[in-house]
Amino acid sequence: MVTARRLAELLEVSERTVYRDVQDLQRSGVPIEGEAGVGYALRRGSDIPPLMFTRDELEALVVGARMVDAWTGRRIASSARQALVKIEAVLPEELKRRTETSRVFAPPKEEHAAVAGRLDDLHAAIAARRVVELDYRREDGEASQRPVRPLCLAYWGTVWTLGAWCEMRSDFRNFRLDRIAGFRTLERTFVETPEISLAAFLRGVGAEPQSPR
Repeated sequence: MVTARRLAELLEVSERTVYRDVQDLQRSGVPIEGEAGVGYALRRGSDIPPLMFTRDELEALVVGARMVDAWTGRRIASSARQALVKIEAVLPEELKRRTETSRVFAPPKEEHAAVAGRLDDLHAAIAARRVVELDYRREDGEASQRPVRPLCLAYWGTVWTLGAWCEMRSDFRNFRLDRIAGFRTLERTFVETPEISLAAFLRGVGAEPQSPR
């Protein structure tokens, strides 16, 4: 059995959230046994929709989660760890051991620590379509303050960049996160248009938008 406290620690939520979610699962017909203060277990031999992962697919998920954990913002990294815990919770023992024995790793980079905190805030600004004012320093040392409409974040293996519409230049720009001295998320929001949008930005840099498969 797994206690609510242990699940809460693994998923980084409150015990109350665990109790509520377990009750919802039980009401939906998932055969979870146990009770608050004792622990929970999925009934052995229960007939639930399986996760149809091959060993290679599963290892790809593990490696991807490790990369997200090492190279993205704290919030996204935490979500990746939580997702992996949920996947492992319903895997057969043989496949669960596979997640523990993968020999492909993603060591954290020292230089990434400086931008990790910025990633979460910039990602939130993108989601909320909020204008961000950057204190930016170019490669030649020239400093400027510029309001931008953030559209996407991209990782290039060594650096993160922010893809945005620069209101000062009236054009799309890529800004390296390690050259952003500071930034402020403004109250002002924006609406994407056909001319100023993620799709238009990707076309401008020669990367066609990915279509759903």
